[in-house]
Amino acid sequence: MLIAVLAGLIVSILYIPFGKYLKGRLAVLVALLPIGLFAYFASFIPMISNGGNADYQYPWVPSLGINLDFRLDGLSLLFSLLITGIGSLVYLYASSYLKAHPYLDRFYGYLSLFMAAMLGVVLSDNVLLLFIFWELTSISSFFLIGFNNDSAESRKSSLVALAVTGGGGFLLMAGFVLMGHLSGSYSIQEMVQSNEFLKNNSLYPLMLLLVFAGAFTKSAQFPFHFWLPGAMKAPTPISAYLHSATMVKAGVYLLARIYPVLGGTDYWTYPLIIVGGITMLYSAFHSIFRTDLKGILAYSTISALGVLVFLIGIGTAQSLLAASVFILVHALYKAALFLITGVIDHETGTRDVTRLAGLHKVLPPLAVGGFLAALSSAGLPFTFGFIGKDLIYEATLNTDSVMPTILTTLAVITNIFLLYAGLLAGLKPFTGRLPTAYAGIHLPHWLMWIPPMLLSLLGIAFGAFPALADTALLNPAAAAMINKPIDSPLKIWHGFNLVLLLSTVTLILGAVLYLIRKPSAGGLARIERFDYLSPRHLLTKIVYYSKKFSARYTQTLHSGFLRVYIFRIVTFAVLLLGFRLLTGGPVWFTPNHLSPISVYEVVVGGILIVTIYLAVTTLSRLTAVVATSVIGYCICLLFVFYSAPDLAMTQFTIDTLTVVLFVLVLFRLPPFLNFTNRLARMRDWLLASSFGAIVSLIAVQVLNQPFDHAVSRFYGENAYLLAKGKNVVNVILVDFRGVDTMFEIVVLAIAAIGVFSLLKLKLKASEKE
Repeated sequence: MLIAVLAGLIVSILYIPFGKYLKGRLAVLVALLPIGLFAYFASFIPMISNGGNADYQYPWVPSLGINLDFRLDGLSLLFSLLITGIGSLVYLYASSYLKAHPYLDRFYGYLSLFMAAMLGVVLSDNVLLLFIFWELTSISSFFLIGFNNDSAESRKSSLVALAVTGGGGFLLMAGFVLMGHLSGSYSIQEMVQSNEFLKNNSLYPLMLLLVFAGAFTKSAQFPFHFWLPGAMKAPTPISAYLHSATMVKAGVYLLARIYPVLGGTDYWTYPLIIVGGITMLYSAFHSIFRTDLKGILAYSTISALGVLVFLIGIGTAQSLLAASVFILVHALYKAALFLITGVIDHETGTRDVTRLAGLHKVLPPLAVGGFLAALSSAGLPFTFGFIGKDLIYEATLNTDSVMPTILTTLAVITNIFLLYAGLLAGLKPFTGRLPTAYAGIHLPHWLMWIPPMLLSLLGIAFGAFPALADTALLNPAAAAMINKPIDSPLKIWHGFNLVLLLSTVTLILGAVLYLIRKPSAGGLARIERFDYLSPRHLLTKIVYYSKKFSARYTQTLHSGFLRVYIFRIVTFAVLLLGFRLLTGGPVWFTPNHLSPISVYEVVVGGILIVTIYLAVTTLSRLTAVVATSVIGYCICLLFVFYSAPDLAMTQFTIDTLTVVLFVLVLFRLPPFLNFTNRLARMRDWLLASSFGAIVSLIAVQVLNQPFDHAVSRFYGENAYLLAKGKNVVNVILVDFRGVDTMFEIVVLAIAAIGVFSLLKLKLKASEKE
């Protein structure tokens, strides 16, 4: 299982040295990766359909509660088959669609990384491991959405998607940490055992808020939906893969997976129903005004995601089964429509539905595939979409938590709009009279029309023979959500009832809407007049003013002068420490705690006073450096006086090296500027004196505090026993605080690399200017 999850990651790494050899006709061989993974996961269908599960545990960081724990049940199997199955078709499709692209190897590398990340998300049984893969999906999708990096719009869309999903991921991490801390485990299955404790905890609403934030941003729920239409700037294979079956459904998967842990309460139900209901109706309404095929599919996708969140919010066994079915229904017809849109764009050079018509004469297989996908989207009888739509209506009619009439009405209106959008994308480009401009186009390579045809036919096959998927995939998926067995076979015919009536009304009204309303640029312009009220516009304004505030804040506090920074830091320290000393009671000390002052200390103290005065008054940089070095050597002598020769040698070495470096760097610089501002000098003198006085008072306070030898005794007793070292200081640095030392070494190494890069930098004359 571990190899299956990480296979995509391994392949993406191998693409760095070997990717250039897998271009052209050989690119099709890369599809063997998802095809092999699909076959592997399909082999678990018999076990899962019989109610079994498969758990895999690999130790990783046990001390932090992070293990590579994977669980394959009905829900994760459904998503795994979608990820690898549709991934296989997208890999094949892209080998022809992008065959001439110079960065085809890079595309497959990103896509393989994304596939591995999605498999990790749906198979992880540890929330921290799930979060790692979750963030990896955001990073890999950032590269995929911005794949056409020569386009400013693609770069902007990828940044927006990363910002929205990354921000939600940060909140999700906090929610996972809180859940793990309260339940005592980061294992999802162990959290299920503690679900009542978590639901009754006072922090339960906060946990839900954090988890919802991650799920809503990833699955483009209102008001975070705006990033998904912008992500359509990516090439069609990416849109078909990410935005129909995989990435955007990660948030839906998360809600379904966490349902046994946190679901089933009013705090869970009402927010999901409200957010999902608003999202599905708002986006479905917007989809009917779009004229770009990808725009239509983008908004209908957002609406479908809202439907899934809506169903999970209802939380009954019927609604969760309906969600399982609709996940598969939507993946099949939406991926098919995306791939068909890509072919249309590839052959005609446009995606504008107002200009497309009659393509069935030149692209007959795609016309059949688009027609079948549109029928499944509409929910016509004997299609899989019909079964999915009926289950949605059954779930809304039979809910007890809120008013069934309102929920059913929302579902019917949404489905009418989605029916129109599906016909617009799958039927409109192929009907009517063929424009003369498109008379010369031809059917592309079979790798570009076979994948959408297969997906469309599967939508019909599952609709005509639902037994192919119910007990094998969909019932186990719903059972994993609700954490108890479900035996509800899917049926084509449920008799003459209210559900059938609602389905008929949906079909009739959707068909009438399609016949009487023609897409136009005018309709889109009318709806765009209200963009100033859209969440995207409002967020853009917030970002604009945030940047403006940040710029002013930076200009005010960050002048670029080191002396200004030091002045502000020391001023803050003086105010803070002075306040603490004033409120902490009188400062006192006992003179007998001090050792007698020797003549050596008096002499060294005098030298220090003279050199400090010289360092702050001289106008020569070299003199200041020499005076500073004398101060360092005097400190070395003080270390020697107080029996710390190792510290003295360290100080001597560092001070000598510093003086040499200062001289090499500073001897070519001009003398110090001669400041004539007497007030500034007095200010600096007062600040320095105040800081010195406060530090002295703190030192006196420390001398009068009772000294606890517990820490030093521990290191002294255990340095040799635990670390096998006799030098206690070295043992502390290398063993007891080895992680700190390691990071200090890393910082020094990074600084050294930076300095080396600057030394080797060769700029042109224009660049130097």
